[in-house]
Amino acid sequence: MAAKDLYEKDFYKTLGVDKKAGADEIKKKYRALARDLHPDKTKGDAAKEDKFKAVSEAYEILSDDKKRAEYDEARSLYERGGFRPPQGSPGADFSDMFGGGNPQDIFANLFGGGARRGPRKGQDLQTEATISFRESVFGTTLDLRLATDRGLAQNISARVPVGVNDGAKIRVKGKGAAGEAGPGDLFILLTVKPHPIFSRAGENLTLNLPVTFTEAALGADIKVPTLSGDDVTVRIAPGTSNGRTLRVKGRGIVKGSTTGDLLVTIQVQVPQRVDEKAAEALKQFAEATAAEDVRSDFVKKAKI
Repeated sequence: MAAKDLYEKDFYKTLGVDKKAGADEIKKKYRALARDLHPDKTKGDAAKEDKFKAVSEAYEILSDDKKRAEYDEARSLYERGGFRPPQGSPGADFSDMFGGGNPQDIFANLFGGGARRGPRKGQDLQTEATISFRESVFGTTLDLRLATDRGLAQNISARVPVGVNDGAKIRVKGKGAAGEAGPGDLFILLTVKPHPIFSRAGENLTLNLPVTFTEAALGADIKVPTLSGDDVTVRIAPGTSNGRTLRVKGRGIVKGSTTGDLLVTIQVQVPQRVDEKAAEALKQFAEATAAEDVRSDFVKKAKI
């Protein structure tokens, strides 16, 4: 892509964000636009496909700190009158701003490589894919169908490695736009859907385990599901308090030489309805434990 084609484009306007927008805001805006404009959704709408390509191009620059800084600098220069300094302007040699070289070379660097003559590789492209929490933990293979520059569709298979995080980006070599020196690469931005039970903290898996008051008070052995499909038994010690976290070794995410744990947080459940028999038992329990003041330390600390 020629330098002129780049510096004349307002990538911030393309994404609909302010020039001072942070990385998170840019990412959020791009995801929303890409989701609405994706060729799989627009079903051959040429105008929306062109918009999708423009949005992807803008995000490719603005999501990279180095490329964004270079673009901002050159774009600012362009808006002040282009790369050609006004005739007779003293000190208007812009070469110093770009390290003594041609200021237009900055745009060649935006897509990897200095100012070169001869054929170039095609532009890198970016798309999005959503995977389940389980797929993010164990890995999966994505089968995508994407539109090419010429409006044709191509099938792409991409391997998602084990243990990827939400927002990770995977690279598929040679699946970008065509170029004289070969195609560019395709980058896939991953969104991980939340799991109804499991979450993660680094390479550890986490879950909240509901237990009854009697199980917490008297102790119990409780079977806990794991993401791999089997159960593990955790022992609840008598007098276990709400919010306590138990660790099950080696049942987290296996990533390379690192194996995480399963962290089980106790959540004592208070019954919403108590029948007459249970209410009587609770009253007897309250009378039997009336001498125990559970808020004594609480009151003392309030006076400190």
